[in-house]
Parts: sequence; C-alpha cells; structure tokens
Amino acid sequence: MSHFQTLTPSKLSREEFVKAFADIYEHSPWVAEQAYDRGVDETLDEVEGLHARMSQVFLEASDDTKLALINAHPDLAGKAATRGELTAASTSEQAGAGIQECTPDEFERFTRYNEAYKAKFGFIFIMAVRGSNRHQILAAFEERLENTREQEFERAVSEINKIALFRLQTM
Repeated sequence: MSHFQTLTPSKLSREEFVKAFADIYEHSPWVAEQAYDRGVDETLDEVEGLHARMSQVFLEASDDTKLALINAHPDLAGKAATRGELTAASTSEQAGAGIQECTPDEFERFTRYNEAYKAKFGFIFIMAVRGSNRHQILAAFEERLENTREQEFERAVSEINKIALFRLQTM
C-alpha cells in the first residue's frame, strides 16, 4: 500500500477533498463527492484505498451516468489535444504516450479511428495510455473496433478506473 506524497485525504474537509480529487475521474467531481460522503477514515490515506472507494462509486453509477463520464474524456490525438484544450492530466498522459509526435498520417489514422469508434459504439475510445506508445494505441483501436458495444462499454469503464489509479499515484 502506498501513501499520498502531497496530502492526507482523511484530514481534508469535504471542500478540500473534492477540490483535490475532482478531476481524478475526468470532469466528474461527483465521484469525489460521493467517495467522501461514504465516510472518511485512514483507509483513504492510501492510494489503493481511495482508488477502491472511488472505483466503487463509479461502478455503482447508472449506465447513463457512466456513459456521460466516458464521454467527458477527450479523443486521443483529437481536436482538443491539437488546440491545447485538455486537462493537465490528459495532456500529460497523451504526451507520455508520444501522441504529440504523430506524423500527419498517424494523426489522420487517429481521426479516422476515433470517428469509426464513435459511430459504432456511441461513445469515445478510452485507453489508459500510460506505458503505451502511439503505435500500441493505434493497434488497440484496430483490435477493439471488432468488439461488441457491450464489450467496449465494460472496457471503457475498466480503462477509466485504470486512469484514475494512475492519476492518484502521482499525488
């Protein structure tokens, strides 16, 4: 179990807690609010403990609420990235995967895959990109476009929980 480097969640007021963890789940402070409202104790001072709590809040949400959170994420190598409109966490995650280094052909492939994925599944492609590179991400697009909507919805939820853990680990 690992402790947070910069704060102690159990010592925070609700307002401080929500502010600190509001974007662990992209543009979805309701996850932090509900995690806090379920009771604060020392188990939340460990990254894995807080992640388990926040993941549970997300997993218990309705499918419509999960879908809204999925769609709160930016497209990988999408227009928001090229215009510099991503959250700090998303910018860092995409940069770590080398997406900013895409060739024009690779950007075109990302655009084409993003559009095909949304057309088929009705939501955006989600992948926890830490530890991956742009070539692996493009390969994942190709592979996952063959899945069913149900498979991809479950995968998106799982990937979002991975992203949340990665974000918590940096705090």
